Amino acid sequence: MKIHLLAGAIALALGACSSAPTPLPDVATLTAPTDRNITSSVRHTDPLAGFFPRSPTGPRDWRTVNQEQAEGN
Repeated sequence: MKIHLLAGAIALALGACSSAPTPLPDVATLTAPTDRNITSSVRHTDPLAGFFPRSPTGPRDWRTVNQEQAEGN
């Protein structure tokens, strides 16, 4: 228990002695578009396009279903 306490105290002491972090550069002005006539070609697509609802056909014998879906068929 004392080792954990000592390790935590050392980590805090080293963190307090470190220099101040350098600030991140302001990249918002670099990534802003300069030509306002350019538009995005991304269009909305329906995520459910092509969905076909299927309802259960009823209970079947599991052995028969397994044989129908086997790799050999």
